[in-house]
Amino acid sequence: MSNTKRNGADALHVYCLFCVTQRCKVIAQLMEVRGACRAFSPRIIRKQRKQGENIERCFDLLPGYVFIYSEEQLTDYKRFSGIDGIVRRVGRQEDGYELDGPDLDFAMRLLEKDGIVSSMKLCRVGDEVALEDPLFSGCQGQVTEIDYRKERAKVEFMFDQNSCCTWISLEDVKHLHNTGEEQT
Repeated sequence: MSNTKRNGADALHVYCLFCVTQRCKVIAQLMEVRGACRAFSPRIIRKQRKQGENIERCFDLLPGYVFIYSEEQLTDYKRFSGIDGIVRRVGRQEDGYELDGPDLDFAMRLLEKDGIVSSMKLCRVGDEVALEDPLFSGCQGQVTEIDYRKERAKVEFMFDQNSCCTWISLEDVKHLHNTGEEQT
């Protein structure tokens, strides 16, 4: 089964790198210079309190992750060599490190949003939630912390078979019972 995602007549091969967080933007730019159609480290718009007002700012959605979209299958890993800050390629070597399954779906939804996610709503610490934003469709996580002053919460969810946490604004989430059914 091919790990490419069809968009009209174009086939995209999708990859992900785990990098030193401070280098993600530079690594994404270098990947585009080296031939990738698109590369980015996903960002999220969050509210912050500044001088008594809530303002919106962009932050890393998944610190350390860079998503790469290519029309060609990347079999020559020299494209990655010499780039300071790349820690590892995400995925399985037997698949050529291409993303597949839920990780590929997630990456394609990120691409549809050009790597920028708007705010989302949450609830209480310990709550199991399904994130309603189309990017996270079908993605369930657990609220681990809430910052009411900044109107945001920290959600833990799975990506690349690893637990990831990110802070998101308190909007647009479905609460779930332990059985996985939607709560009314």
